[in-house]
Amino acid sequence: MAAMVVKRSLVRSLSSRLYVLSQGQVCAYSSSTKHPFQGGNGEGSSPTGHLTMTSSSKQLSTADIKKIPDAEVRKSVFISQSNDVFTNLALEDWIYRHFDLTNHHILMLWINKPSVVIGRHQNPFSETNVSALERNGIELARRNSGGGAVYHDLGNLNCTFFMPRARYDRKYNLTLLTRALYREYGINAELSARDDIVLLGKKISGTAAKLGQPNAYHHCTLLVNSNKLHLGASLAKDNVEITSKATASIPSPIKNLVDVNRTVNIQQLLSAIGYEFLRTPATQLTDGGRDLLMKQRGFQLINPTDKWFPGITELRENFASWEWRFGKTPNFSVQKTIQLKSAGAAQEMKVKVDVEKALIKEISLILPNHEPIPVVSDMVGRAYNEDCFHGIAEALKAALGKWAYNMAGFNQYGLHRDDCLYENDDVKEAIRRLPEKLKDERNFRITRALHLSMTKTILPKEQWTKYEEDTKYLEPYLQEVVKEREEKVKWESNK
Repeated sequence: MAAMVVKRSLVRSLSSRLYVLSQGQVCAYSSSTKHPFQGGNGEGSSPTGHLTMTSSSKQLSTADIKKIPDAEVRKSVFISQSNDVFTNLALEDWIYRHFDLTNHHILMLWINKPSVVIGRHQNPFSETNVSALERNGIELARRNSGGGAVYHDLGNLNCTFFMPRARYDRKYNLTLLTRALYREYGINAELSARDDIVLLGKKISGTAAKLGQPNAYHHCTLLVNSNKLHLGASLAKDNVEITSKATASIPSPIKNLVDVNRTVNIQQLLSAIGYEFLRTPATQLTDGGRDLLMKQRGFQLINPTDKWFPGITELRENFASWEWRFGKTPNFSVQKTIQLKSAGAAQEMKVKVDVEKALIKEISLILPNHEPIPVVSDMVGRAYNEDCFHGIAEALKAALGKWAYNMAGFNQYGLHRDDCLYENDDVKEAIRRLPEKLKDERNFRITRALHLSMTKTILPKEQWTKYEEDTKYLEPYLQEVVKEREEKVKWESNK
């Protein structure tokens, strides 16, 4: 039987109890050899020494729960030892499902490796570039609560407050965090109208909640020393038009706590928030001090395993599954404008992809003033992502470009695209700058085409200019002329 590890404090020398829970260690409150979920009567106890859900706890009314005095409510701070986003989401869900919180409130503190976490009802493709995340090794997770998309990394602290639904109080939790920041660092953060925590007008914490029966939880982030460049890049969306009824995030300017106080660090902040939670009564934002702190259940390090949280591995697998992360996406459509050029003329059209449960349902082409034209493709039924969409758009553009090129007909006379450009002043100057060989070849093609047109004939098909072989020989010279003209106009305007 492994020994129970007891430590007096995390940072300060206060008498809070600390239990390390991992596979191979015994229940914090028991030295028996029973199954870790068996209490004194064989049921209702958790490996952390707390009561799990029972039928009696579920039957308590809201009024009955509200009548329970604060003196009868104990608090615990759980610190997850995992940095895996799916494991932590599973632990959060396990506590929400199984713990009896009637007389016991819990604060779970957790830190994840780089990941983007979206709300339950969000469209990941509207919130980030999923393909780019995969290339950068950043996980995309969907949580069980609502709200918007957030970026997690090792410089971001996550806080989850568990309580009975009857005692849910978001402002109590957020105010508790601001009190901890002020008590520990003298940082004067405030609550916004949207229940974000802001500092000097910028957001340092977002918030979301899961309200069920009989339990509820409220979780939020705290930006301590997060990589803001990675945060911005990870929440950058693909440059396409998405139509969706999914909940959309509301972008806000952000700030790290270290931007205003360089002494802030994750471990000290974690300890400060934990102590603030333990010294504050269950429903009143007053300071119970050391007397209340000594009555609480203290800090507990949690190693999420099936031995202590039966079924948590399956929960993690569910959170990490494609079906949950992407299959739960509300139906949406994606559009992108493509431009086809032929003989100097440009035609714009849109590629549209309809997506259902993150699978491509239909691909269509939309021309101005026309009904959508269905496109037959083996991509229908495949999982959608940004790389897939752009592959479809590029393939259609190439196919349509070749079709439009051949339909234009100039290639049947042996002409190139650049032979057909309208000869304005810029084009004339570009032609003048052509090397003699290119100029002679151009003149030959145009002279031959004029002769064929006058005789109402075309070249044999094997002599038609091929789409793949038509080089834009004039384009580099034309770009150079245009750039020089624009620079001249700008210079003259500054005289």
